[in-house]
Amino acid sequence: MNLRYLTPLTAEEQLAHGLSAPQPLAIADRVRFSELDTQNHVNNKAYMDWFERARVEHMFQVWRRFFVDLPRPRVAVHSATIRYLKEMKENESYIVTSRAESFRTSSIVLDQQIWSGDLRATLKLVAVMQTPDGKGRYPVPEALRAHMIEVEGARADA
Repeated sequence: MNLRYLTPLTAEEQLAHGLSAPQPLAIADRVRFSELDTQNHVNNKAYMDWFERARVEHMFQVWRRFFVDLPRPRVAVHSATIRYLKEMKENESYIVTSRAESFRTSSIVLDQQIWSGDLRATLKLVAVMQTPDGKGRYPVPEALRAHMIEVEGARADA
């Protein structure tokens, strides 16, 4: 099966390319020369760029429909913890994934992964939703909470 780049992958495509389980959002791409360091390994900043693109796509492709009749919140990254598991090199194809792991009143913890045959890196990111003016917290809508539990396997934290 050919790997489609820059387009959300189906569950079947994800499994066919080595992911351990389908994710709500998975997008494939290829390592570019400009993403390499002096030792021809992917630069750490490139991983962060890939994770950020997946997070934004996740919000637009999967979650946006839950805000159709609501003001759009600001989303601020509170913290992120990355774990590098195995190096990557030029021209390697990879899949970056994103799913909600848990949520609270106005924050969501994302579990993100990068796969290239096997798991290469992970990111845990805490995103805080704010009112459009940025002056207050924005509660996660009930429909989005239900989606995260039922579809993404997230849990509600106290």
